[in-house]
Amino acid sequence: MTSFATHTPSSRADHFILPDLVGHCHFPLTYHPNGDAIAAESVRWLDEGCPELSPKARAALYGLQAGELTAYCYPHCSDERLRVVSDFMNYLFHLDNISDGMMRKGTEELSDVVMNALWFPDRYIPTKGQPSTEASAGKMARDYWTRCIRDAKPGPQARFKETLELFFESVNQQARDRDAGIIPDLESYISMRRDTSGCKPVFDLIEYAMDIDLPESVVTHPIIKALNQGANDLVTWSNDIFSYNVEQSRGDTHNMIAILMNLRGLDLQSAVDFVGDLCKQTIDAFIDNQRNVPSFGPELDRDVAMYIQGLQDWIVGSLHWSFMTERYFGKAGAEIKAHRVVKLLPRRNTDAQMANMQPQLPRAPLDTAFPHKPQDIHSSLLAVLRYIPLVAAFVLGIPSILCFLSRRYVGIFAR
Repeated sequence: MTSFATHTPSSRADHFILPDLVGHCHFPLTYHPNGDAIAAESVRWLDEGCPELSPKARAALYGLQAGELTAYCYPHCSDERLRVVSDFMNYLFHLDNISDGMMRKGTEELSDVVMNALWFPDRYIPTKGQPSTEASAGKMARDYWTRCIRDAKPGPQARFKETLELFFESVNQQARDRDAGIIPDLESYISMRRDTSGCKPVFDLIEYAMDIDLPESVVTHPIIKALNQGANDLVTWSNDIFSYNVEQSRGDTHNMIAILMNLRGLDLQSAVDFVGDLCKQTIDAFIDNQRNVPSFGPELDRDVAMYIQGLQDWIVGSLHWSFMTERYFGKAGAEIKAHRVVKLLPRRNTDAQMANMQPQLPRAPLDTAFPHKPQDIHSSLLAVLRYIPLVAAFVLGIPSILCFLSRRYVGIFAR
């Protein structure tokens, strides 16, 4: 990883144009028949379980519409299972919100609290360093998890715990980078973002929602893995586009657009277009992989088809939902979906954020990636004058030394 200062072009753009990802994605959009009612129950569940929420955070919770996202992405499951998944979806966004400003130690403590509830679902057993009274984040995790494991099959249970652990590990790494003022390189970012997105555990819940348990031989098959990763990348990278405006306003650099601007020197629109093209290629590759799914036998083929349908629902559902939620575009989502023009929000505390960045020498050549800036004439002159005594001593001293040595040791060389 390399550390860069935040990209600040001399003439900052005031808007950018979204790529038409909705128009590129032709998957049918489906909504759960009881999605609205279950979404309303789910958001109340999180509201009542988090008394520490500020009024602003509580209002944002209802504008988020995480339950509606769940209804788009799991439209074919039972009401009971949709409610469990919807509760986790609301909870996952809540975790994302509270971890965003955390330092490394805070994310580690949050991880311990949540994973404790998953490993010890029957009762709170505080481990070393945990308080005797369980935090609300732990109580909420225990509540949805005990309902989930009543009828969740063993495979999805194990995979969910494993991928949620990966989520916390990557969030912890993100916090480390934030503490150190580091922007990761593109490859490191893509790898980390596949975990910080939270897509892996919610994709595991496709199996729970549809009451299936794919064997390991299916889950690890190259085509199934490619479909899973393709859906993850599309949801993640499109989210980087949709969330960029809010994130740039608060100086957040955990975004592919910000990384491309810093790492490759792209302007804003070029970076957005680059990520948009990646998203379109990912949708196309997903369709190609769908055509190449092998047969795993009559019984398994049905379960595999439901799982892949779930990934497809996630792709199309997340794209449309991104303009319905108030998380990215406020109340202007429908309007922006139509004309695709996003006006940049003003930045907050930019100077303080810039001061906290610790720039290091980049891997790219300095003369191409980071052009030299003209220095102040007076400071340059003073810098030169400081070295005049050293140069004079060197120039005048060398002949004297050579003369001395020639007289002292001339006999040695003559022998």
